[in-house]
Amino acid sequence: MLRVRNGVKYDGGGEPSKRDAGKGDASHVKDMTQGNPYSLMLGFALPIFLSQVFQQLYNTADALIVGKFLGTNALAAVTSSGTLIFLMISFFMGTAMGGGVVISKFFGAGDKEQISRAVHTILAFGIASGVVLTVTGVAFTPAFLRWMQTDAEVMPDAVEYFRYYFLGALAMVLYNICRSIMNALGDSRRPLYYLIFSSVLNIVLDLLFIGAFHWGVWSAAAATVISQAASVVLCMMHLVQKGNIYTVEWKKIRFHKATLVEIVRYGFPSGVQNSVIAFANVIVQSRINSFGKLAMAAYGTHAKIEGFAFLPITSFNMAATTFISQNLGARQYERAKKGARFSILAAVLLAEIIGAGYYVFAPQLIGIFDKTTGVIAFGVQQARTVALFYFLLAFSHSIAAVCRGAGKAFVPMVIMLSVWCVVRIAYIILVMRLTGEIAYIYWAYPLTWAISSAIYLGYYLFSDWVHGFDKKGAAV
Repeated sequence: MLRVRNGVKYDGGGEPSKRDAGKGDASHVKDMTQGNPYSLMLGFALPIFLSQVFQQLYNTADALIVGKFLGTNALAAVTSSGTLIFLMISFFMGTAMGGGVVISKFFGAGDKEQISRAVHTILAFGIASGVVLTVTGVAFTPAFLRWMQTDAEVMPDAVEYFRYYFLGALAMVLYNICRSIMNALGDSRRPLYYLIFSSVLNIVLDLLFIGAFHWGVWSAAAATVISQAASVVLCMMHLVQKGNIYTVEWKKIRFHKATLVEIVRYGFPSGVQNSVIAFANVIVQSRINSFGKLAMAAYGTHAKIEGFAFLPITSFNMAATTFISQNLGARQYERAKKGARFSILAAVLLAEIIGAGYYVFAPQLIGIFDKTTGVIAFGVQQARTVALFYFLLAFSHSIAAVCRGAGKAFVPMVIMLSVWCVVRIAYIILVMRLTGEIAYIYWAYPLTWAISSAIYLGYYLFSDWVHGFDKKGAAV
């Protein structure tokens, strides 16, 4: 039986209950199992949103500065990098998301020992992943770019940019894992502070290396790597501080078998899902590349703008995953449902407002990156094909975030694999054989968003997603 004394829950023996033990030793950690769910999610999502904005500034600053000083070929090399980079890191980062779910679940349950094991295991996973990515990215960059049918004029700059970028893969992975650890415990502010610093550093280095020193496109990647490494240093300086419920000790960074199995159980489907999306996007990118460097630059520029446009939605999704994981870990099922409904509604409304704005101002937004008439024409055509359907994309991502938070990551993996990969690629192959027009490639996105949204709606309404953790626990 629990009693309350001075605002703290105690069990029958007079000791703090397990769920509350360890939560009071770090004021920046946010318990999302108590208080108004709407204000908690908004307060948590806002720093994530600002963090995402500054993270987007990494490659966007590269694109703007490279386009201004080095020309269209260099711009195409940088802007077309997103799909290949995402393909390379998506599996590892998706699996790392499983670590965030596990940490949030244990935090909701108040299990301090398991939190520590999960933190050290996911850091070990990040170090191993970063080493693998570095070796693979540097060694196989030319092969990947040839497979993507990269324009011959763009190839030298693209190889140069990718190889320098992947030299910093370890920093890239570790920063995202550190951020996932802090977000899982409700701390979305510190990642924001660290990212502001590194984003500003990245822009300063871009201007110095390219604008002042007149170095090549490789220096844009070098600036990004240096900036990401700086953010990792700041994150680790915080994580190793004593007195936190997740204090990192270097000697404890290793794979704890049982914890790793649980992280992979929740994270592997997300990793596969991310890889599927990335693979489908690479296939689309390769088809776009066949239309020449203007189409490449336009497609990459649209991706940059869309990345910014979707930041509020991504922020709500990340907040929803943490909120749902913590509350289901604490077995507060109705509260988890309430948070899910709020996050879905907010994401869908925001997406449509943003999409309408992008539809109207597409020429001006694309022109910021490249004034070339052909680039603007291709970019506007794609923007005005997809922008008004952003509510479908937001809905699909919101339900996927709910599923991940509930330990049901297998569901979005299956839906993304079948719809966003198989159906999308089959559609593109078919229309390219029938017409060969680029406009039909752009339509692949809203069509597959609509199909996945219909499937997600059925799952959300008729499945018992709130008891995912309970069933796994009962099985064990």
